[in-house]
Amino acid sequence: MFVFRLDTHSGVPPYLQLVQQVRQAVLLGFLRPGDRLPLIREVVEDLAINPNTVAKAYRQMEQENLVTGRPGQGTFVDERQSAAIPASTYTSLRRGLAIWLRRAYAAGLDEQAVDALLASVHQQMKNEGVA
Repeated sequence: MFVFRLDTHSGVPPYLQLVQQVRQAVLLGFLRPGDRLPLIREVVEDLAINPNTVAKAYRQMEQENLVTGRPGQGTFVDERQSAAIPASTYTSLRRGLAIWLRRAYAAGLDEQAVDALLASVHQQMKNEGVA
């Protein structure tokens, strides 16, 4: 079963955190078409947040065609959703990124410096038409 998490220090509204987590889970293949999301009641109990917040997130995901609500059954990842890249590719890239992050932190970079470096390289790649 998919489990949501909230970062109270991120500055991102809770409903958007839920939407982003489902988006990422679908993209990475952790959630597949037909998988059921936790019931709103379950998310409320697990995260101790307002039911309206969870309902807002689920509505947003339905509007984006990420999920489909089935009355009396729950909310499911839409059948039109699928991971764009095989999970094995993500696994390999994740391993390489973890190695790079260990090197960056060992070199003395903090989280802000890592984020800034990643953002600058990403922007450079976009400018070069690679990303």
